[in-house]
Amino acid sequence: MLMVHTEFKFCPRCGSAVLYEEKYGKVRPVCPRCGWIHFIDPKVAAAVLVEKEGCVLLVRRVNEPFRGLWTLPAGFVNGGEDPAEAAARECLEETGLHVRVTRVLDVVAGREHPRGADFVIVYHAELLGGELRPDDDADAAEWFPLSALPPLAFRATQKVLSGR
Repeated sequence: MLMVHTEFKFCPRCGSAVLYEEKYGKVRPVCPRCGWIHFIDPKVAAAVLVEKEGCVLLVRRVNEPFRGLWTLPAGFVNGGEDPAEAAARECLEETGLHVRVTRVLDVVAGREHPRGADFVIVYHAELLGGELRPDDDADAAEWFPLSALPPLAFRATQKVLSGR
């Protein structure tokens, strides 16, 4: 299926008006003057699964989508950032806890909403220290036993926790 993304009206290289043409299997913005073609880069997020005494660390979302539902500490990977470092950074920002990423658990593909990630890399991480406190885009951070999980947001969280 061809999708047309109309986010570009002018070429970012030379300023000419772009045309929308089928290139490499999709309709893309193409500059008739300099030949620039826009390829949409996927958005990547990273998450951590941290376990302690049979419980998992979750945060409650303060923003839409899925406001009020619980998820693994996660967020977008910045350009040039190592995804494992992004996962640890997001955990610290959302929970106040320092973690060390130990391994990749899963890569979950598929955007769930317009502002979401195309890929979520889920890492297992071990707790190093810190003081549990919600911050950033979480209004609560808590440890939950797998037998008593709260309502969960996002497929990646649901998938990883269902396999525990």
